Amino acid sequence: MCIENYEPVTTPFQALATLLPMRNLAEATMSRISLGLLLAITLMGAACGYSHNYMNGTGMPTVTQLSPSSAVAGGAAFTLTVQGSGFGTDSLVYWGTTTRATTYDSASEVTADITAADIMNAGSVQVYVHSGGANSNAMTFTITP
Repeated sequence: MCIENYEPVTTPFQALATLLPMRNLAEATMSRISLGLLLAITLMGAACGYSHNYMNGTGMPTVTQLSPSSAVAGGAAFTLTVQGSGFGTDSLVYWGTTTRATTYDSASEVTADITAADIMNAGSVQVYVHSGGANSNAMTFTITP
């Protein structure tokens, strides 16, 4: 790919070479410098020990308790409290394979909004927390008939 003045783009990073053509050389240079700095900062962060659970540094998330741990099928929406450890401010509660609106309370507690549609039918759902780039263990939430 070349910029408007047809000077070839040379970079060791393929992502930097795929920028859209810029109006002039100054724009193209600044965009590549910005992306290069972003890449360098990202790589330095991982090398400095921020690669795992960078939001609070407490390690792997672990779920120890769901409250409530069950509900009646066809019931009303409710707030699920998930207790454990290693939760960061980036925590997301997964209800099966989809996330639910999550509130970070502390490194040991997060809450999630569970809708009436989520508990419409009897069965069970695996609940886990994703935080700091890692998934916790899953616990079973039971929906009784």
